[in-house]
Amino acid sequence: MSRRPPKTGHRPGKSAASTRPRFWGRHPVLAALANPERRIRKIWATPDSVGLLGKPDPTIPLLIADAADLARLVPSDAPHQGLVAEVDPLEDIWLGDLLAQGRDDDRPIIVLDQVTDPHNVGAVLRSAAAFDALGIVTQDRHAPPESGALARSASGTLETVPWVRVVNLSRALEEMAEAGYWRIGLTGAGTVTLGEALGKQKVALVLGSEGEGMRQNVEAHCDLLARLPISDKVESLNVSNAAAIALYAVAAAR
Repeated sequence: MSRRPPKTGHRPGKSAASTRPRFWGRHPVLAALANPERRIRKIWATPDSVGLLGKPDPTIPLLIADAADLARLVPSDAPHQGLVAEVDPLEDIWLGDLLAQGRDDDRPIIVLDQVTDPHNVGAVLRSAAAFDALGIVTQDRHAPPESGALARSASGTLETVPWVRVVNLSRALEEMAEAGYWRIGLTGAGTVTLGEALGKQKVALVLGSEGEGMRQNVEAHCDLLARLPISDKVESLNVSNAAAIALYAVAAAR
């Protein structure tokens, strides 16, 4: 999809990333290289891994180094697999762009409220790719920036799944309703199961953080609150697990 902002629509929030992230590992680095919208500033590779890069782009500085040198470029114990890249964050996507793409598309949207763990957001991106979601939407102030940890958890899907950051999540949910989305908030307090809540309308699945859950104003902007039919042996699921199960339910209903 185009990342150029439309003339109308809920504007994206200011990017949370103030510095260039470094990605590590084969999936994140190779996926970033394959994304024409991603600007790569520099690549480090070990002699054993440089062949994975294919024909080098002469405009991207490539430094050959040993594994110990690469380990000093990334967090302790990060599995760099012989590849590290310094990149620019992706250009902001406008919600209007995403909704325009979904006008004749029944794929779901994932909305995350105050999910700040980069591993969880990365895992949600991976599930969104696996179940062909239209994209994910977060509030810019309550979501992690692009980072090596997030890209690693996303396993390359940070480059392929549209991620919209907005200033006000409640207003974004209003715009989704105007675009024909049935907004289902997932919470253990839901009066119906997700399967019972799904109908013929395209859906926006809204999930909150494990600790606090959805904020009250976000819940108020959902059309229905639903729960996953889990046993009473656990209080709740990790948000990325819940997102994967919910996306599977939507895919099965489609």
